[in-house]
Amino acid sequence: MEPVSLQDFVCALDPASLPRVLRVCSGVYFQGSIYEISGNECCLSTGDLIKVTQVCLQRVVCENPGTGQTIEIAPTFRGHFSPLTGPQSYGTLNELLSAATQHSKKLPICFMSTHRITTEARVVPEDQPLLLEAVEIYHGANCARCVLDTEAQQFVLHLPLSQKGPFWEWEPGAPRPLLQALQDAALKDLLFTCPTLPWHSLILRPQYEVQAIMHMRRTTVKIPSTLEVDVEDVTASSQHIHFIQPLLLSEALAQGGPFPLTTEILEVPEGPPIFLSPWVASLQKGQRLCIHGLASPPWRVLVSTKGRKAPRHFMVSGAYQGKLRRRPREFLTAYDLLSALRPGQPLRVVATKDYEGDGVESPGFTSLAVGDRLEVLRSGQAHGAEGRDIDVLVCQRLSDQAGEEEEDYEQVDEDQILLPLYCSSSFVEEMNDGRRYSLEDLTTQFSLPCEVKVVVKDSSHPADPLPSFPGLRLEEKIMEPFLVVSLDSNPAMCFEIPPRWLDLTVVEAKGRPGRPARPLPIATVQELADAFYYSLRRLPAFESQLPPPRPPKSEGLRGQKKQTSKGKGSQSSQVLELQQCPRLLKPRMKTLPQSAKNSSDTYSKVSAHKKGLRATKSNTKAPDDDEHDYEEVLEQFWNTL
Repeated sequence: MEPVSLQDFVCALDPASLPRVLRVCSGVYFQGSIYEISGNECCLSTGDLIKVTQVCLQRVVCENPGTGQTIEIAPTFRGHFSPLTGPQSYGTLNELLSAATQHSKKLPICFMSTHRITTEARVVPEDQPLLLEAVEIYHGANCARCVLDTEAQQFVLHLPLSQKGPFWEWEPGAPRPLLQALQDAALKDLLFTCPTLPWHSLILRPQYEVQAIMHMRRTTVKIPSTLEVDVEDVTASSQHIHFIQPLLLSEALAQGGPFPLTTEILEVPEGPPIFLSPWVASLQKGQRLCIHGLASPPWRVLVSTKGRKAPRHFMVSGAYQGKLRRRPREFLTAYDLLSALRPGQPLRVVATKDYEGDGVESPGFTSLAVGDRLEVLRSGQAHGAEGRDIDVLVCQRLSDQAGEEEEDYEQVDEDQILLPLYCSSSFVEEMNDGRRYSLEDLTTQFSLPCEVKVVVKDSSHPADPLPSFPGLRLEEKIMEPFLVVSLDSNPAMCFEIPPRWLDLTVVEAKGRPGRPARPLPIATVQELADAFYYSLRRLPAFESQLPPPRPPKSEGLRGQKKQTSKGKGSQSSQVLELQQCPRLLKPRMKTLPQSAKNSSDTYSKVSAHKKGLRATKSNTKAPDDDEHDYEEVLEQFWNTL
């Protein structure tokens, strides 16, 4: 086949003969670094092979042959087109009549002129169809009796046979839809007429989109048929040519197989690593990778270690077979207690930090001491300072545990107490659960986050690192599809890859692996890089978690802010005066507010009670206590300044 332009090849192409392999004979390159424009391929090199798989009609350009004006119509255009016979034009009406007689055509004959015709009766515009009915003598000369058919009425015109054209013969055959007019090879390069368009004759110039496969191209290439490139059909001589088409892991996951699939890694995504596991860290270009299929179950759990050292983060598969035991949870605020409260699951905690009420003196609010036992009941609202409603946590104060029968211990009666949600006392869960849970049972029966300890490692994962840590925190359950893969260098061990975050580019390799005699072990625990872990924590599932409420500002701070807004000069002078006379502050600090005294007495009583000592009801303070109070308040005063 001789080289032809891509446009001519596509217009003459039979869609039933696809696919066709073409060789680029004269390449084209758009100047600059732009490789694709509007998603279409615009650069082809000489010698490139393209395998055409589909041709789609994009638009049709209708051109007026007389003026060169164009109109674009969509492939769904509903108008019908009638062809004009032959591309040959005739100079006079006599030539048109003679040609029709030679081809044994009978009158009447339909024709049109590409120029305007002026007669005694009226003016015939260009490209207006006329019907030549007969030849007769008119005013002593041989004339063609023609009928001009307009939308309003018909006019009879007598045109001399010497009337100059050019004239085009028009055969009033059956009108054809747009697609049939374009697909008929006999109508190629002919003029058409369409009553719904403003011109009486036009040329149809279709524009196609060629979808093809190229060597080492991952996606289907889209080439406009109007690209100025010459091609040659080499389908017959290219049967042995195999077009290698790369594949993304996400595409393999979307296709759903067939699995197992042997591939070779062509490209690894750039950027910092997401997994610190040795299998994932060793992925590199040129390695053979076997894709075994979709991992089951599709959920994973984010796990962080507990301890004094910097925490490490892991992603644990739902197929983890280790056994875990619950550990008491720790809560920093009352808001965390409310978040952990579940219907039908009693929550009992022990305070691990003193809380003196933040100056709230309303009924129901109380202070806490280290060792106080509480049962969390529900949330509610109560009147706080200045009559404002605040969100609170309703708890039940519990008596000391049974078995403590020493005489010096006082039994505290059970009563309901209110804790603001911003209460900063720390709590630890009181529990007595020695059962061993699987990961699935644990995430189903209890809410996350959850504190656990791995007591039995996963037998299918010899390098399970979780049992070596004294405590783990199960943070969040993630639903994400993973693929089970293995490297050719170590086919006996499989691991899981998330195509969403590690989308390798691979190419299918020759040969298919056989089915293993027994299920291969899968690494169900993979350590995460810190950067990737924190990017997971920014997912929408985590962003929906609201921060705990902030405590209200005290009146002392509000008054100090009002004073500081009066002027910088007065502030600096006051600070200078205070620095010069620090002893003047001591007499003012000896007398504490009544609320501070009461809270100090309460703290002393509770501390004495927990140590087994009788609490004294005397409010007398030792000199050491007075000095201590002075230092504490003075330190807070300087911090405020």
